[in-house]
Amino acid sequence: MAIAYFVTNLGAPTASLGVLMVDPVAAPVFGFGLVAFGFLGMGPVTIAVDSYGPVTDNAQSVYELSLIEHVPDVEAEVKKEFNVDVNFSRAKHLLEENDGAGNTFKATAKPVLIGTAVVGATTMIFSIIMALTDGLRVNTEGLSLLHAPFVLGLITGGAVIYWFTGASTQAVTTGAYRAVEFIKANIRLEGVERASIEDSKKVVQICTQYAQKGMFNIFLTVFFSTLAFAFVEPFFFIGYLISIAIFGLYQAIFMANAGGAWDNAKKVVEVDLKMKGTPLHDATVVGDTVGDPFKDTSSVAMNPVIKFTTLFGLLAVELAVSLTTRNNGDTTLTHILALAFFLVSVFFLWRSFHGMRIGTQALESAPREREVVKSAAGD
Repeated sequence: MAIAYFVTNLGAPTASLGVLMVDPVAAPVFGFGLVAFGFLGMGPVTIAVDSYGPVTDNAQSVYELSLIEHVPDVEAEVKKEFNVDVNFSRAKHLLEENDGAGNTFKATAKPVLIGTAVVGATTMIFSIIMALTDGLRVNTEGLSLLHAPFVLGLITGGAVIYWFTGASTQAVTTGAYRAVEFIKANIRLEGVERASIEDSKKVVQICTQYAQKGMFNIFLTVFFSTLAFAFVEPFFFIGYLISIAIFGLYQAIFMANAGGAWDNAKKVVEVDLKMKGTPLHDATVVGDTVGDPFKDTSSVAMNPVIKFTTLFGLLAVELAVSLTTRNNGDTTLTHILALAFFLVSVFFLWRSFHGMRIGTQALESAPREREVVKSAAGD
């Protein structure tokens, strides 16, 4: 973006590019838009790099779930059919090493996806500013740090980003806990006997229900908070959007890298140190339970949150300004609507945390299947 700013300013009247880009404000914004377009052009490469991680992860899972090591005379059968000497220990080692490489690939690709959202959001924010200030000719004092609503918007945007990462992590944690609760109560973990298809479906059902509940609460909170902040004050909303983009960029990069580091720390203990079953391995498994929602949920979900908030906010703030103009500058109606939208967003915000808590009551030693599934459904 810095290079785009430099190149577009070469079009100033006193520079060598003459009248190619004479507007010192619009030219850099146009350059940022081209940067966003270039980022989107990297889509196929990013998708390919990001897809490598799930492929390697699923390859290891398929191997483990196949229980091929426990099939009678499987080594002799493979030797007879394919003339290959089977080495299951070597196969597991290679799959785990490849999974570690996949984690690194995913951590590399995710910041690029977030970068597309932030660069695109920057261009959209400039378009909102140009619309509100009539091309920076009026109301420019609202963009100053001395304008209190603008500063409050900067603070609010950062708070929303940290709420979002916490709420999404909470939804994953609670869903995983309910799934483990059901598995311990209904599936034998000892031995090599496979779980029944019905029990496996119940586990998938629990995970799906919690994913949908988390998505529902978080999206409606973002939706109504965007409406509320757009109706409060236009320059408050400008600060909010800028803060969402900046905080979201660095928080997403941090969570993607931290999650990959936690996951790969477990792989180092398993593959390089060969210390499975030790307290060190137990500690890295605990770290991985934090790293997975970091890198696979909160960080990647920041991409649509930033894009949706900016695009939808553009429409919302124009609606708020038009309502104020229609009422001859009276902001009473827009402020009433802002309060109503804010109260609705607070309700869903409460549901995203309090409603998704695991709970403090002690679990029964062997809860019945119906009770566990009912709890997962939120009844």
